[in-house]
Amino acid sequence: MFNKKNKDTTSIDIDTNNIPKHIGIIMDGNGRWAKRRNLPRSYGHKAGVETIRRIIKECNRLGVKYLTLYAFSTENWKRPEDEVNALMGLLVEYLKKEFKELDKNQVVINYIGDISKLPLRCQEELIKAKENTKSNTGVVMNLALNYGGRAEIIEGINRFLKDHNGEDNLKITEEILENYLYTKGMPDPDIVIRPSGEQRLSNFLLWQCAYTEFWYSDILWPDFTEKDLQQAIIDYQNRERRFGGL
Repeated sequence: MFNKKNKDTTSIDIDTNNIPKHIGIIMDGNGRWAKRRNLPRSYGHKAGVETIRRIIKECNRLGVKYLTLYAFSTENWKRPEDEVNALMGLLVEYLKKEFKELDKNQVVINYIGDISKLPLRCQEELIKAKENTKSNTGVVMNLALNYGGRAEIIEGINRFLKDHNGEDNLKITEEILENYLYTKGMPDPDIVIRPSGEQRLSNFLLWQCAYTEFWYSDILWPDFTEKDLQQAIIDYQNRERRFGGL
């Protein structure tokens, strides 16, 4: 596990033949970024959206196939109501404002999590964006919304049991369960990036991260740059992944 501080990486050289297929990012530090500037937390979330714009473009340029952004967890409902409302409004604003640019760059807009608990306007914009970009050929941007790793596994098992109700000798395997998760058909994350100095998974892709590499940084998410993403990928490329073998 690396703990990287922001630094000049203008000369770094990425192996374009070893780009992670799937990158997960726990977008952390928006609130602290705003607090350090004596601004409301909502300003930090708005600044974080600007970072999303840059990182998606860079992932597309590098050839990353899937980018999963932890945007709102099942635990985030515990935050103050005004902050939750601001986040939901920011989601709708982002999808409306950025759709043309994302679509032009062939980004596939997807979501994982139980969006039925989100405000109706959020559900409508997400479903519309997903439907209108499903044929694009660029990076798949998974927005993890009302997402929790434990809830995903439980929901997947329950849906499996519902589909196979009454069958004798019922048995679930890893392959079967993976077909009932939100990430069905996607590769597991090669690397999960968490800025802001925290070093925990926070209920993010618990099943999928069994052999994922982790990269931590003290940088707050609004300050995270394309160079930081490149450095994370360089560090990933310098690791030896054995998946439990020798």
